[in-house]
Amino acid sequence: MKQHTVIDSPYGPLTLVADDGVLSGLYMAGQRHRPAEETFGERARLAALDAAEEQLEAYFAGRLTEFTLELRLDGTPFQRRVWEQLRSIPYGLTRTYGDLAEALGNPGASRAVGLANGRNPIGVIVPCHRVVGADGSLTGYGGGLDRKRRLLDFERGAAIF
Repeated sequence: MKQHTVIDSPYGPLTLVADDGVLSGLYMAGQRHRPAEETFGERARLAALDAAEEQLEAYFAGRLTEFTLELRLDGTPFQRRVWEQLRSIPYGLTRTYGDLAEALGNPGASRAVGLANGRNPIGVIVPCHRVVGADGSLTGYGGGLDRKRRLLDFERGAAIF
C-alpha cells in the first residue's frame, strides 16, 4: 500500500512516497517522469517518511553526506543496477554516463545509463544529480538543470541555502 507526505526543501516541495512502509519515491514539483499524484496513495505520517524527512533536513543543513535509509527501487534489472551505481558516487563528486556504463561492464551503454538515470524514482537520496556529460557539462536532470547545478554547487561547498 502506498502512502505519501510532502515536505519543504530549498528546492520547493518534495513528495516522499512509501510503499508498504519503505521509501519508494522522492519527487520534485514539475519533475520529468513524475508519476500522477493519484498513484502516491493517501497522505500519511510513517516512520519511513519521517526518517527520510529527518535525513533530508540534515543533508540540506550540511550535516549529512550519506543517506542510510531502506529504499524500494522498483524498475527493470538494468535500471536497478544503474541506481545502485548512483548510490556509490561520493558526496560532492561526479561521474559521467560513460563511467557508469563502464562500471556496469558495458562501456557502450552510456545512453541506456542516461535513460535509466532519468527514471530514478528517489531523487537526491539516489544521487542522479551527480552524473554529468563526458566533457563535464551538466546534462539532463528530471528536476531541471538549475536544480542540478544548485545541488552540485551545494555539495561542493560553493552554495548554501
